Amino acid sequence: MLALRCLVALSLLVAAAVAFGNPFKSKIISGDDSILEITVPGDHFMKITNFTQDGGTDRAVVEVVLPGDTENGGSTNVLTATRIDFSTGVNAQNAPEIGNRVTIAGPAIVKIRPIVGAKLFITYKKDRDEGSGGGGGGASPTVIPIFSPTPGVTPTPTPTPFIFPTPFGG
Repeated sequence: MLALRCLVALSLLVAAAVAFGNPFKSKIISGDDSILEITVPGDHFMKITNFTQDGGTDRAVVEVVLPGDTENGGSTNVLTATRIDFSTGVNAQNAPEIGNRVTIAGPAIVKIRPIVGAKLFITYKKDRDEGSGGGGGGASPTVIPIFSPTPGVTPTPTPTPFIFPTPFGG
């Protein structure tokens, strides 16, 4: 009976692990692929944890386009790829690079253009923005009741009589 209960508990834990598995996605972009476009809705954010480049002469970038932002040119580069192959060319003498991470708030369109002769690898996840209540973004306030003791009878100080000792026989 104990073994059956353990088996049921274990299968529930395995089912939960599969249902809430790793939300990260990975993509490989070759030099002849089309531009990778990832749409980030307004109530989401995208976290890029890995962006590497193997080969090619130009450096790959993550470009972000903000819908409706025409005054700033409409797009900007927010992350460059970390080069992992320094065996040829002028980069052969360089030390290994350090990869960075970036978080992009929606609404936005994330674009990654392929580089001729290179393979790009990106790992990212998109999550719902649960903490948007900090700036008045639609979160309703939570009422916290404060309990205080009801004042009752307050003791009033009274003078304590001082008894003077009297001598015996007096």
